[in-house]
Amino acid sequence: MGARCSKFSFCWFHSHLKPSVLESSDQENGEKGERKLWPSFGEFNLEQLKVATNGFSSENIVSEHGEKAPNVVYKGKLDNGQWIAIKRFNKFAWPDSRQFLEEAKQVGSLRSERLANLVGYCYEGEERLLVAEFMPHETLAKHLFHWEAQPMKWAMRLRVAFYLAQALEYCTSKGRGLYHDLNAYRILFDQDANPRLSCFGLMKNSRDGKSYSTNLAFTPPEYLRTGRVTPESVVYSFGTLLLDLLSGKHIPPSHALDLIRGKNFLMLMDSALEGHFSKDDGTELVRLASRCLQYEARERPNAKSLVASLLSLQKETEVPSYVLMGLQQETASSTKQLSLTPFGEACLRLDLTAIHEILEKTGYKDDEGIANELSFQLWTSQMQETLNLKKHGDTAFRAKDFVTAIDCYTQFIDGGTMVSPTVYARRCLSYLMNDMAQEALGDAMQAQVVSPEWPTSLYLQAACLFSLGMENDAQETLKDGTNMEARKNKN
Repeated sequence: MGARCSKFSFCWFHSHLKPSVLESSDQENGEKGERKLWPSFGEFNLEQLKVATNGFSSENIVSEHGEKAPNVVYKGKLDNGQWIAIKRFNKFAWPDSRQFLEEAKQVGSLRSERLANLVGYCYEGEERLLVAEFMPHETLAKHLFHWEAQPMKWAMRLRVAFYLAQALEYCTSKGRGLYHDLNAYRILFDQDANPRLSCFGLMKNSRDGKSYSTNLAFTPPEYLRTGRVTPESVVYSFGTLLLDLLSGKHIPPSHALDLIRGKNFLMLMDSALEGHFSKDDGTELVRLASRCLQYEARERPNAKSLVASLLSLQKETEVPSYVLMGLQQETASSTKQLSLTPFGEACLRLDLTAIHEILEKTGYKDDEGIANELSFQLWTSQMQETLNLKKHGDTAFRAKDFVTAIDCYTQFIDGGTMVSPTVYARRCLSYLMNDMAQEALGDAMQAQVVSPEWPTSLYLQAACLFSLGMENDAQETLKDGTNMEARKNKN
């Protein structure tokens, strides 16, 4: 499935990797019960990441301190067109590769819509790299401190605080409650402009790293005493972020607390909001920030109570984040507005039984015009044997004996006497039924090569991509298939 394959090539999905299908019920974000497909977690090789970043070009650096930082984050693009974020540690950061691998695997097991999730790692020689989902709409620091078109709206600031609290609660529930150097650069915005917490800060401190790169004025007091990060330290940092959201500036906590004690909290509020906020909400957020910034760690709230406190403050909950942010929505969620066909709906749900029924009902009528060219070939005994293989494959496919179907269809295809996009489609589904999504994707793409204007091949590619956890690419391919079918029906 090399150069001939349309827009995807999946060399980075190692054959030993199984896609992780986790439930969205980890989140308390109103989507309980919906199945969410997540990207797999696995190992990348250094060459793949070099190619993805144009040789770790300085033009691909997205981390705040550029090349001067001890650990640099790059934007990269894989062969399949998927964007990723790559954190490259300095050479002495993780001398023990086993410790690095163990930490990466633990963080890589987390999957949440509130995190920019870790999808892989690389360790070759002295190189240590982490690979995460790429978030296209930059950082909270950019939108809060360096905005251009419009300041962040009050409702969006409340949403950022709430989603971040949910992220911390989720991590705590999974035994990863420690977050290193929580600040406005660690909060990123995804394709729908929803805020997510970077997974990179969940990695335990490496030998060279500091848990707090920020000014000492923003560092939890107990960290200055002990040098250790605790869950309470993370809540303190959350308090400094609440101050950022209130003021639109990075105000030292001591200065903010002086204003709060003097009942001058309105002086804290971001003047760019021009009074477009509720004073009651402002008072409540200030109260919550001061609780998080208590000198005594035991007096600070935990992540669960932060979520409860912020839930009641949420505003304009029906308005999408990209609208509140004044941003153009990425295409990833555009299928929500598409009018899908029954085949498209089945692929979106990854309902393999429904897809089987559709393929069975359609039969071989879409092969007309391709198969006809073969009628002039000599009807040899080999041809008859080839047709018998297809017939046996069809019988097995109808009976849902997908292992036998794969075997028969493979012999038919390997014979090379006849070409049938429908056989590729049927073997594709048979592979999906056997949890062989990568092989299935190869067949769906080969069906498109044989019959470029056949929507079925795109629908099946979308189903395979959903199965591999590549949601954005799946949505885009599903959209292409739907549009192709609409054009076909018009003609």
